[in-house]
Amino acid sequence: MPVYSRRTVVDAPFQTVWDFHSDVAGLEALTPGFANLRVESVRGPDGESDPDVLETGSEIRMSMRPFGVGPTQRWTSVITERSEDAGAALFRDEMRGGPFRNWEHTHSFYAAGDRTVVDDRVEYRLPLGGLGDLGGPFAWIGFEPMFRYRHRRTKELLEP
Repeated sequence: MPVYSRRTVVDAPFQTVWDFHSDVAGLEALTPGFANLRVESVRGPDGESDPDVLETGSEIRMSMRPFGVGPTQRWTSVITERSEDAGAALFRDEMRGGPFRNWEHTHSFYAAGDRTVVDDRVEYRLPLGGLGDLGGPFAWIGFEPMFRYRHRRTKELLEP
């Protein structure tokens, strides 16, 4: 399965960066406007609407229509793992019912003194069966601008 990854260092404390990414508002703030992201609903693992923290079992229902072109893409992202230890944390979300055959995104955070390393890793499979498998290694062309924006925006919002 193809993998896309991107790492950056944010000049902000670990807890600040982790807390920011633990809330759906972080997702909204880090998605470029051209994507036309709409978070339709967020449910916590206990069914609570709009929880403060995206815990394991939380579901985010979203839609997107990049550049306002083509059909609206809808999917549900489920937080399948979340852990925090001294100076290290991660959460993993999986796409359920969306435009990819498989999408597993691991968001990792590591304290580095007064700074934080942010590491995104996406394992994916494109749609269209064998044809999608042939194109899978080239999907970074679409991922790179999105994740470059997300990492740059994280720095803009969280660095002093």
